[in-house]
Amino acid sequence: MDKTNVGFADYLKPTYRMLAGDGLLLVTQAPGARPNIMTIGWGSIGILWGKPVFTILVRPSRYSYELLERAPEFTVNVPTPEMKKATVVCGSRSGRDLDKFAHLALTAAPAREVAPPLIGECALHYECRVVHRNNVIPNELAPPIVSGYYTRGDFHRVYFGEILRTCVDPDRIGRLE
Repeated sequence: MDKTNVGFADYLKPTYRMLAGDGLLLVTQAPGARPNIMTIGWGSIGILWGKPVFTILVRPSRYSYELLERAPEFTVNVPTPEMKKATVVCGSRSGRDLDKFAHLALTAAPAREVAPPLIGECALHYECRVVHRNNVIPNELAPPIVSGYYTRGDFHRVYFGEILRTCVDPDRIGRLE
């Protein structure tokens, strides 16, 4: 089924519920590389610089970081609850070693506004182009955050992606309600 365009804020509640639960699926792709999926559990949607923005955090050790640095576009895909296996695999295996689309039999559906594909089996999709990036500054973080989330260093880079398109799969979106 074709994807239907919606407003970026139309499905914030299920997006945040899945983000706080099993996670969302980030897709990145650089020229000459296959697309890679990574589970994200940290992110935010809001308005910055008069634009709708999806903010994501990616550690430099991740393969997705390398791809984002080479091609600053991404899609964020909201999986249905039945896709828990995908969120587990994509959060625990590196795309350097595994083609996650093939391994999980997921469909790489073309996005309209960015090069990285959508995950066809997901219910909701955000197509984003990076408009700013910066690094988490260790000395500026509260000590409990550093001791709780950065015991090995590897501080995140924060990517601010302008949301260029938001769309849903009409046959799957009801599974998020």
